[in-house]
Amino acid sequence: MTTSENDGSGLTRITAPEGVAPGHGYHHVVWGTGRFVAVSGQCALDEKGEVVGEGDPAAQARQVFENLRRCLAAAGAGFEHVVKLTYFMTDTAHFPAVRAARDAVLPPHLLPASSAVVVSALFRPELLMEVEAYAIVPEPGGR
Repeated sequence: MTTSENDGSGLTRITAPEGVAPGHGYHHVVWGTGRFVAVSGQCALDEKGEVVGEGDPAAQARQVFENLRRCLAAAGAGFEHVVKLTYFMTDTAHFPAVRAARDAVLPPHLLPASSAVVVSALFRPELLMEVEAYAIVPEPGGR
């Protein structure tokens, strides 16, 4: 079992539980104690609700992670507190762009548990992806 308990986030991450192949680009298990934060799926919409980067997976992924950052900040959290990301993409070809945007905000030792799902469409046809997040923010005075 590989863990990273002392990364300053108050979370424990397990890359390879006994009998499970190591995760590549995610941790299989992440846990902690504190305040739970759920962030609804974020798409590539700007503050006016306009699509950013129509047809451009990289631009959309960057906007999605910026929206996630803003939502987490509104709850007093940051990417270091994220324990789970769920990706919804209209095409697996968009996954490298999503990973690049994620890697720009999350170093490898802080990667959360993750799931990726290919969907036939999102609520607007020009959107290529949606990402939701769960976070745990340590209570003041906690570890």
